[in-house]
Amino acid sequence: MTTFVSPKKHLGQHFLRDENIAKKVVGSLFRKENYKTVVEVGAGTGVLTKYLLQEKSFETYVIEIDRESIVFLKKNFPQLEGMIIENDFLEFDPSWLPSAINYQAFAIIGNFPYNISSQILFKVLEYRNQIPEVVGMFQKEVAERIASPPGNKTYGILSVLMQAYYKIEYLFPVHENVFHPPPKVKSAVIRLTRNDTEKLNCDEELFLKVVKAGFNQRRKTLRNALGAKFTVKNLESELLKKRAEQLSVNDFVELTKKIEKGLS
Repeated sequence: MTTFVSPKKHLGQHFLRDENIAKKVVGSLFRKENYKTVVEVGAGTGVLTKYLLQEKSFETYVIEIDRESIVFLKKNFPQLEGMIIENDFLEFDPSWLPSAINYQAFAIIGNFPYNISSQILFKVLEYRNQIPEVVGMFQKEVAERIASPPGNKTYGILSVLMQAYYKIEYLFPVHENVFHPPPKVKSAVIRLTRNDTEKLNCDEELFLKVVKAGFNQRRKTLRNALGAKFTVKNLESELLKKRAEQLSVNDFVELTKKIEKGLS
């Protein structure tokens, strides 16, 4: 088997080399009854792909933008024929998948490039009603932020937006020495499982704007942080006396509804 692919710095490639961790990551998919397809983002040298292909409860597709990795995968995993999508996941559209499954549920898994991991999650949110589960390797700091509860200093925009639609589980840390080349940061694996919220009980576009505005000046109370964008001066709410990091998803929904009424 050809074993060498040159890691590309501009693509944020850090190839996982530890087989046990690869098995553990793939084994973290547990809602398999909810989907028949798994999409691996950034398959690289196929260390996760190998174990995904051993699973018989779903079909595995991989999305890869690196031409050298694509050549490697085609040569070393012939069973992937017709299952490799040569494209950038940040431009993902379910129509890339075969027409028989492009409207069905699919899970996402990957050792995500850390320089675009947040953007990957925003793409997941875009198709959240088709993606019941995500298992991913992230920079440890980002993983902790996504999973962080309210009241924590690491709790932020991504925490609120992902927790609005997914249950987040911090699974395990991963040492930098198991990658080639070793990243300069710690890593961790988290699992996102779609919750029952089909739609928030407020204007979802306004919700996003309120969350972003609140955390953009997170040291200020929300009355002051939101004042530049929204008319909250005469709005009565105890939530406005707090800082953004103190509000739960439901608190942000309630605050958005109050602001929405003020705009009408």
